[in-house]
Amino acid sequence: MRIQEHPILSFERGEKVFFTYNGKKLEGYEGETIAAALHAAGIKVLSHSIEHLKPRGFYCAIGNCSSCFMEVNGEANVRVCVEPLKEGMVVNTQIGKGDLL
Repeated sequence: MRIQEHPILSFERGEKVFFTYNGKKLEGYEGETIAAALHAAGIKVLSHSIEHLKPRGFYCAIGNCSSCFMEVNGEANVRVCVEPLKEGMVVNTQIGKGDLL
């Protein structure tokens, strides 16, 4: 679900783009964050805590916490709440600390 209208904010969406999340093809809008596109697609859990594997979701939306670390195009620990969505991105759930390249 996406907000279409707001009394104060304006939403200028880019072109519709497609990306994959854990092998599933999803759509979003160029320029919105990866987390926003996932949330709009109904995906609420973005990562899990390292020690207890508790689910973490879209929390701060400004890149300050670690609740949204995911693997994007093979790169671990990407904060998807601030990473703009682009055509063809490959986004995967990251378990643990992620692999260093």
